[in-house]
Amino acid sequence: MDKHVYEYAQCDRKFTIEIGELAKQANGACLVRYNDTAVLSCAVGNNVPMATDFFPLTVMYQEKLYAAGKIPGGFLKREGRPSEHETLVSRLIDRPIRPLFAEGFRNEVQVINTVLSANPDYSSAMAAMLGASIALGISDIPFEGPIAGVVVGHINGEYVLNPTVAELEVSDINLTVAGTKKAINMVESGAKQVSEDDMLGALVFAHEEIKKICEWEETIIKEVGKEKIVPDLFKIPEELNNAVRSFAFDNLKKAISTFDKLEREANIEKVNEETRNHFDEIFATENLSTQELEEKQGLVNMVLEHMLAEEVRRLITEDKVRPDGRHVDEIRPLSSRVDLFERTHGSALFTRGQTQSCSLVTLGSLADSQIIDGLGNEEEKRFMLHYNFPQFAVGSTGKYGSPGRREIGHGALGERALLQVMPSEEEFPYTVRVVSEILESNGSSSQASICAGCMALMAAGVPIKAPVAGIAMGLITQDDECSKYTILTDIQGLEDHYGDMDFKVAGTRNGITALQMDIKCKGITPEILKEALAQAKKGRMQILDHMATTISEVRPELSKYAPKVKMITIDPDKIGLVIGSGGKNIQDIINKCDQVKIDTESDGRIYVMHQDLAMVDKAIEIIENMCREPELNAIYQAKVIKILEIGAVVEIWPGCEGLVHISNLAWRRVEKTEDEVQVGDEIAVKLIEMQNGKLRFSRKDTLPRPEKKEFNKDKKEVKEN
Repeated sequence: MDKHVYEYAQCDRKFTIEIGELAKQANGACLVRYNDTAVLSCAVGNNVPMATDFFPLTVMYQEKLYAAGKIPGGFLKREGRPSEHETLVSRLIDRPIRPLFAEGFRNEVQVINTVLSANPDYSSAMAAMLGASIALGISDIPFEGPIAGVVVGHINGEYVLNPTVAELEVSDINLTVAGTKKAINMVESGAKQVSEDDMLGALVFAHEEIKKICEWEETIIKEVGKEKIVPDLFKIPEELNNAVRSFAFDNLKKAISTFDKLEREANIEKVNEETRNHFDEIFATENLSTQELEEKQGLVNMVLEHMLAEEVRRLITEDKVRPDGRHVDEIRPLSSRVDLFERTHGSALFTRGQTQSCSLVTLGSLADSQIIDGLGNEEEKRFMLHYNFPQFAVGSTGKYGSPGRREIGHGALGERALLQVMPSEEEFPYTVRVVSEILESNGSSSQASICAGCMALMAAGVPIKAPVAGIAMGLITQDDECSKYTILTDIQGLEDHYGDMDFKVAGTRNGITALQMDIKCKGITPEILKEALAQAKKGRMQILDHMATTISEVRPELSKYAPKVKMITIDPDKIGLVIGSGGKNIQDIINKCDQVKIDTESDGRIYVMHQDLAMVDKAIEIIENMCREPELNAIYQAKVIKILEIGAVVEIWPGCEGLVHISNLAWRRVEKTEDEVQVGDEIAVKLIEMQNGKLRFSRKDTLPRPEKKEFNKDKKEVKEN
C-alpha cells in the first residue's frame, strides 16, 4: 500500500493520519500525529473463532518514556508493567469500541496503541482513541464504527475543546466523551460541583465534534479500508435452544422473582442444576465424544444465561418490577456508621442493600505523597483512593493478587469524585490515603466507596468543602434506537450485568464531582442522559440526607493517633541553613524533637509533623530561631553562656550569640566580669553593633542611667544641704 496522509483541523490544532508506511502486516495500522504528539495504533484479528462464551478483545495503551525524552528509572532501565494511567487509558479506549462488534463474534482482536512522541498539551490518549478507531475501520475486522473521543473543559462559562494542561487547571469540568455519529457511548469526567445542565451542555458540545471527526474517518475508511470479512457468528442451535427454554422457563421465572440476592442465586442455581441434569441424561443416549458433550453442556448453560437476561429485562421494561421488588427510582435500604476502629485516623462503614464498603483514612506527611513519573513533568499526588474487591464480597472463592483493571478503574473514579472537595495543601498540609475495602457487593460498590470514603474523611477531621455521595444508574432498552427505555436508580448486580448502561454520578448538594458511563448498546441520546442525570440527582440527595444523620460535619480535631502538622514560612535563602551541610542541622532538630518529620520546600515553606504537638512546636521554635535576624538597637532577654576576661558571651536564642564587653556590663567600672554576671544568668541586653556576622551587646544600656554628679572648681563633690 502506498503511503496516505490525511489531515483534520480542530480549532488551532491539527490531527494528521499516516497510513501505509508503518506496521504493514497488521490487519490495520495508522500513525496519528496530534501536533507533535504521535501514536502508532495497530489492530490485529484472528480469522478463526475461539471456543469461548465471550468476545476476546484486548485493548492496550502503552507509553514509551523515550517519547518524552526520558530514560526509565530502576535497575533494568526499561518499561515494566503498565502504570495506573496506562491501565485507565486502555479502559477508556476499550469501553467505546467493545459494543461495536456483532453479537456472537468470537474471533480474538487486539488493538495496540504505542505513544512514540508526547506533548502533554496534545493528549496522547485522544490520539490513541482516534488511531484505534481508524486502525479497526480500515482493517478487514468487522468493526461497526468509527468512533471518536474528545476532552471538554469549561472555563468562565465557555466550553473548551481538548484543553491544554494549563487550561484544565482552571476548568471546572474535565470531561472525556466518546461515541459514534449517532450517539454517545462512553463518558468519564471529574467536575468542581457543576450543575446537571452544565454537564449535559458539555456532553452535547462534545458530541457535535465527535460527529464531525467520525465523518472525516469515514472518508479515510472509504478510500483505503479493506473489505470486511463476514465472520461465522456464534449461534446456539435452534432445536436445543427451544428445548432448554421449554423445560426451564417457568421455574426460572419464579426463581428470578426472589428478592434476596443469595436466596435468588440459590434458587436460580437449583433450576439450572435440574436443567443440566435433565439434558445430561439426554446427551448420554447420543453417543457423544467428550468434546462434543462439553460443547453441548456449554450451550445449555448459555441458553439458561440468555433466558435469565431476557426475563430480568422483560420484568423491568414491561411489568416495571425489579429483581428485588423496588420501584425504578427507589434506593435500597441505607445504613452507615463511623469510628469503627480506634487506631486508624478515620473510618466509616456504608451499606446500601447488599453492597458494603469499609473505608479507612490515613494521614501522612507531604513526603509520603506518590511520585508520578510519566510522559509529562514529574508530579506528586497527595490524595489517593485505593479500592480492593476480595472474592468473599460476593460469596465465592477466587484468585488473589495485584489489583486488576477493574479495581484500578473503580479506585480512580472514587478518587476523582472526592478530589474535587479536598482542601488545598496550604489549608491541610497532609498526604491523605483512603482505602475502600469492599466487604459485600451486589452492584455499585464504587459508589459505596465514595460515600464511605467521604464519611471517613469527615471523621478523620479532613476539612473537605462538602459531603459527596455517589449513585449508579441503569438503563434497559426495548429496541436498538432506544425509543423505549426504563432508567433505574441504584442498580444491583443483575441489573448491571443484564442492562444496557452503567451510569455513575457522584456529587455534593451543589453539583456533580464525577461522572462515568459505560454502555453495551450502540449509544444513548442526550434525552436519556438528561433524564438519567435528573433521576441521579434525586437519589444523590437522599443518600446525602442519610449520611448527614451519621456525621453532619467535619470533626474539628484530628484523631489522637494522627500526626499533627504545622507550617512556617522562612526566607528561601535560609533553607540551606536549616538543612545544614549534609543534612546535619535538620537531623539534629529531628533527634532533639523525638524524630519529628520535617519537609522543606524551595519556596521557603517548612512542614513539621509529629503525633505530639509539643514536639512540633519545639522543632518550629528551633527553626525560627535559626532563621531569625537580630535587629540593631533592639532589646533581648539573653542567657550568659561563657565568662571571658573581656566580658560575657550571651545567647539571645539558640544559635545566636554575641559579646557584652566588660565596659558595657554596667555604668560603673567593672574590674572582673564575674563581679557582675555568672554563667546561666538571664539578663537584658541591647544590640549595639553588627559587623561581619559578629554581634556586640550592651547590658548597661538596659539599666537606669545614674544621675550626673556636680563638682566645684576644686573638683570636690557638691553636696545638697
